[in-house]
Amino acid sequence: MYLFVRKAAKASTKDHIKGALNATVMLVMYGDYECSQSAEVYRLIKVIVQQLSVSLGENYLCFIFRHFPQIEIHPHAQRAAEAAEAAAVQGQFWTMHEMLFSHQQELGNGYLVEYANNLGLDISQFLQDISKKVYIDAVNEDIESGLHSGVTAAPALFINGIRYLDRWTVEQIMAAIVAAND
Repeated sequence: MYLFVRKAAKASTKDHIKGALNATVMLVMYGDYECSQSAEVYRLIKVIVQQLSVSLGENYLCFIFRHFPQIEIHPHAQRAAEAAEAAAVQGQFWTMHEMLFSHQQELGNGYLVEYANNLGLDISQFLQDISKKVYIDAVNEDIESGLHSGVTAAPALFINGIRYLDRWTVEQIMAAIVAAND
C-alpha cells in the first residue's frame, strides 16, 4: 500500500548510497541507530538489496540511508549519527553504520571511540570531530529533509520518492520495490 504523501527529498552525492544514483528504483530509509525497529528494517533492506542485485542486476536498486535520531526517546542516537558521519569522512560510513546497528545498547561515547578504533580510524581526528560536533549540521540536514517529507518517526521508507507504509517484511518491501518500476 502506497500513500501519496509528501515525497522524499531528491538524492544527492551528500547522501550515503549503496548502488548507483541512476538506478531504476531508489529506496530511502530514515533511521535511528538506537531504534530497534530501524535496525530490523535495515536488516531486511540488506537482504533485499542483495537479492535484487543478484536477480535484477547491480543498477536496479539504489539504497540511501539518512539519519533521523529521535533524541527525545533515544539519548545516544544523535551522537551515534555524528560518529557515523565522522567515520564517513574517513571512508568507513557503512562499516560504522553496521557496527552501530549491531550494538544498539552500547552507544555511549566510550563505545563509539572503541568502534572507531576497531575500524582503524584516525582516533585523534575522530575525537576532535565528535567533541567539536563537526557533523551536527549534516545530521540535522537529514532530519530536516525527513521532516519536510512528512517523517515523524524512524524508521521511514520511501520508494522512488513515495512513502512506503505497508507491512515491514522482505516480501512486502520487495514487492513494492518491484512494483515501483512498473
